Amino acid sequence: MTTGIDERRTGIYVHIPFCQRKCLYCDFLSAPAGEDVKKAYMDALTREIRFCGEKGTEADTVFIGGGTPSTVDPSALSGVFDEIYRVFRVSPEAEITIEANPGTLSYDKLKMYRRMGINRLSLGLQSTDDNELKVLGRIHTFDDFLESFDLARKAGFDNINLDLMFALPGQTREGWGRTLRQAAALKPEHISAYSLIVEEGTPFAKMELDLPDEDTEYRMYDDTADILKEYGFHRYEISNYATLGRECRHNSSYWTGKDYIGFGISAASLRHGRRYSVTDDLQEYIRNADDRDLLLENVQTLTQKDKMEEFMFLGLRMTKGVEKEEFQRRFGHGMEEVYGSVLMKYTNLGLLAQEDGRVFLTDRGIHVSNRVMADFLLDEGDLYD
Repeated sequence: MTTGIDERRTGIYVHIPFCQRKCLYCDFLSAPAGEDVKKAYMDALTREIRFCGEKGTEADTVFIGGGTPSTVDPSALSGVFDEIYRVFRVSPEAEITIEANPGTLSYDKLKMYRRMGINRLSLGLQSTDDNELKVLGRIHTFDDFLESFDLARKAGFDNINLDLMFALPGQTREGWGRTLRQAAALKPEHISAYSLIVEEGTPFAKMELDLPDEDTEYRMYDDTADILKEYGFHRYEISNYATLGRECRHNSSYWTGKDYIGFGISAASLRHGRRYSVTDDLQEYIRNADDRDLLLENVQTLTQKDKMEEFMFLGLRMTKGVEKEEFQRRFGHGMEEVYGSVLMKYTNLGLLAQEDGRVFLTDRGIHVSNRVMADFLLDEGDLYD
């Protein structure tokens, strides 16, 4: 049996946990820090990559995320890239992304990114309404964003993603439509649009927020696809929209079960059938960066059951869905043999569709995707090996 996955190739994720100011909704592992802490961390990153044991492995995507990686001195980031290129065989066609926030960029910094090989920029816009940005605790205005976007184009970035967020406190359906149209009119290559989730432990969780009701949020989501389609974007994943050929290859690797290696605190990896993550303790990370084995936590060897479940509930995030033939090739069982009752249940309910050997969520199914995907978690008594 073949898995259909080339384990000689991998994606790379690098986590930089620093930001200028913590946003009120953010529950990511990130925080402001002094230059001494940033330097110690970036030095540790280079050591972790140097001793990761992956010498010569081919990398076809690299993603620098955070936090706000653009708050770090670009010379320190250049050192990390030097190490990546020394250890890995980075494909000449690799997609190399960095996340950045408006207000943290300059033309010189962007040109340095280009010289490092970075060819994709992901900008955290969130909203084109300054009042909404203030409510979120963002450090920038829409004008700040426009300046950063213009600088990125002048620096040679021809693949830019914009992060947007809807169902914000006080936001109307009409206001969300304006944000979409203003963002799309700038002709970025990619837009990620997520609804606000109020997470425990964030400042938002302690506030009384005037959030749109469930029906309005539902309509905002539908408006997103309809409006962006007018500007040449297609939805290829539940929350992601791209112009033709500009789908994010790195994120797609997560949803299709390809290998990836994460560096930096709390970064997750999937490699050779194992999932694991790096410690989220900053001091421990800096102290033990020379010995990656000491950094790894939550190590899990995936069973056949685990792999089947992930193939289904991650793959169904993609609008093209999952292929029955690929399931058979990877696992030696037909999809109906393992998931027949679940497929029939949600097909009959109109939440799943089956066409040309693919299974995918319908428009109605996307709205209740968590409910549908949860049913693809197998009971121990089910067939899975």
